[in-house]
Amino acid sequence: MPVFSDAAHRAIDAVWRIESARLIGGLVRLVRDVGLAEDLAHDALVTAMERWPATGIPDNPGAWLMTTAKHRAIDLLRREQRVERVMESPETGPLARLSVAPDFETAADIPVRDDLLRLVFIACHPVLSPDARVALTLRLIGGLTTEEISRAFLTPAPTLAQRIVRAKRTLSEARVPFEVPQGAELSARLPSVLEVIYLIFNEGYAATEGNDWIRPELCEDAMRLGRILAGLVPREAEVHGLVALMELHASRSRARVGPAGEPVLLLEQDRSRWDRLLLGRGLAALARAEALASPLGPYALQAAIAGCHARARTAAETDWNRIVALYDALVELTGSSVVELNRAVAVSMAFGPEAGLVLVEELTRDPALRGYHLLPAVHGDLLMKLGRTDEARTLFEQAAFLVKNSRERALLLARARAAS
Repeated sequence: MPVFSDAAHRAIDAVWRIESARLIGGLVRLVRDVGLAEDLAHDALVTAMERWPATGIPDNPGAWLMTTAKHRAIDLLRREQRVERVMESPETGPLARLSVAPDFETAADIPVRDDLLRLVFIACHPVLSPDARVALTLRLIGGLTTEEISRAFLTPAPTLAQRIVRAKRTLSEARVPFEVPQGAELSARLPSVLEVIYLIFNEGYAATEGNDWIRPELCEDAMRLGRILAGLVPREAEVHGLVALMELHASRSRARVGPAGEPVLLLEQDRSRWDRLLLGRGLAALARAEALASPLGPYALQAAIAGCHARARTAAETDWNRIVALYDALVELTGSSVVELNRAVAVSMAFGPEAGLVLVEELTRDPALRGYHLLPAVHGDLLMKLGRTDEARTLFEQAAFLVKNSRERALLLARARAAS
């Protein structure tokens, strides 16, 4: 493997982040095997790393990667075909899964609009455990590393890596069909798909590590998947709720980052920079969800909370009482400790920091939040508002120690210095 510059490495990594899910989705359609498709995609990446430093990144790097991977797949399938003819065993190998098109070149060039969505449903197939479905989809669709996924699930990275390997093996052995499920099967598999899409969005909206606070390409992929899903199942309220939630959050993206790339918190954002098109689309999707369901599901409830912020022209005009009521419903529905923490913030805004502090101090004993950096961050914020600066500084430093994203760490350390 040749040595090349950090700039070239970053450029190739950026291309991979953007293109890998589409690349794997198209390859799965061809070879009908998730593990093989990922191997072919990585073979194409290795070839790119060998050639691009010398030739430069092509104008359409995604097409280059797909062409390279398809040629490798075609060669592999042809070799498999020759072996099967000699062995007279057409029931084995990747060719057996390619039952619809023996013309490999034609099959490889068939455009399919929803390759990514189909890949999500494969990764969320009931043959896999719930944890494996989410982890595998984040790996294949989100392009996340094993380490990033392991932090999302508070699971050791080696354990998660083995889970992904076993999941791909299980899918291969079960010969899971590459198709979007219909009817009752779709309804049964939909919640897991929604969870996966939202986790992808969250990783883009607030990156768990690195030097970027936002990774817009992941947000865009998640929103596109959500919109496709909404088109396929237009009567599912929670799908519209998820689309609304993502678009309302994404509408703030420009205002969430300062001139030097630093995070800007919600109440400090310049709301004139919020994307009015995404705001309108998000509120329209929320209206669709509200028209289809009563009571609302968890995604629609979160979207309704985001809608309260979207409708407030200034931070001071936010309807915190309604937000608290929506969080009450969300806590009852989910039982989530993270939701409880968010509710405590809303209570502090509606009824004062003392009221929020009582709730947060109760949550410090919750084992589910141990190691969650936002717990000491919120705790410190409330103590700061109450003038307990020494305690606040300690908590901001604790939160900075726990966080992995360098931008968020810098923000927390700045708050610790301000409390000195």
